[in-house]
Amino acid sequence: MATISTSTGAFFERARVSMKDLRSQAESLQSQLSSGQKLSRSSDDPVAASRLRTLSRLEKLTNIDASNAQRADADLTLADAALGDMAKAVIRMQELATQAASGTLTEDQRSALGKEVESIYSTLVSLANSRDSNGHALFGGESAGDAYTVDASGNAAYAGTATSGDLSLGDGQTVTRSLTGPEFLEFSVNGTPTDLLGVVKDLASALQGGVADPAGAARDALGSLKAGLDTLTTAQTVIGTRLSWIDLTSERRTNVGELRSTEEANLGATDITSTIATLQETMLVLQASQASFTKLSNLSLFNQLS
Repeated sequence: MATISTSTGAFFERARVSMKDLRSQAESLQSQLSSGQKLSRSSDDPVAASRLRTLSRLEKLTNIDASNAQRADADLTLADAALGDMAKAVIRMQELATQAASGTLTEDQRSALGKEVESIYSTLVSLANSRDSNGHALFGGESAGDAYTVDASGNAAYAGTATSGDLSLGDGQTVTRSLTGPEFLEFSVNGTPTDLLGVVKDLASALQGGVADPAGAARDALGSLKAGLDTLTTAQTVIGTRLSWIDLTSERRTNVGELRSTEEANLGATDITSTIATLQETMLVLQASQASFTKLSNLSLFNQLS
């Protein structure tokens, strides 16, 4: 009788363990469907869990790189717009200088031209002190204040740092977020160092009676203005190249991100269709097991043996 009793106990225990496993499996599948993740803990698949952690860290770094790219794009776009406005101002300066160089103008007419040149000078200084997307000096390198200071005589002097900061775009790639003022406002004319702001300031003064030969000063300024416009055009080309580089790296970052998302989905995301089918199968087996156990445990033979 002891043997029969032990066998009966073993039957019930096996049935209990089997149904418990089926319920646990069903609960796990339901959890995967609700969370969208097939790994509830690292022990489910240590290799996949480790890779998912690596992918998560890469995604966080990518978000930082994307933020840097957005800032660099914003700053360079602002720089391009400011340089474009400067170029328009210099073109107007060339027109005024050409008019002032004419020997037919009266002193009052040149003085009027000089006042407009003076206004353009103020505009150029204001553009040189443009702000970036964070409110810092756009053309002042790493300086937070103005890129250019103006003394009591109206002379502008660069007050920023030697270089603009670099921003990481990921994978070891960087981009310089702007230009410093001297990179496009200072140049050489026939081997002589020249400052565009100084040229404009001096011309405004000359046309308003600051020199004995204002027409000659206007003619002399034309060469410097042309060189200054060429420097501004070159600076715009540099800015455009950097913006294109940002677009290229951003496109690559997007493509890599899509591949990473696909890998994450393959490793950790729940396959809804497959999981639902498995859950239905598991529930069917569980229900059949419960029904079979109920019928078997209620047979008269088992009642007699117990």
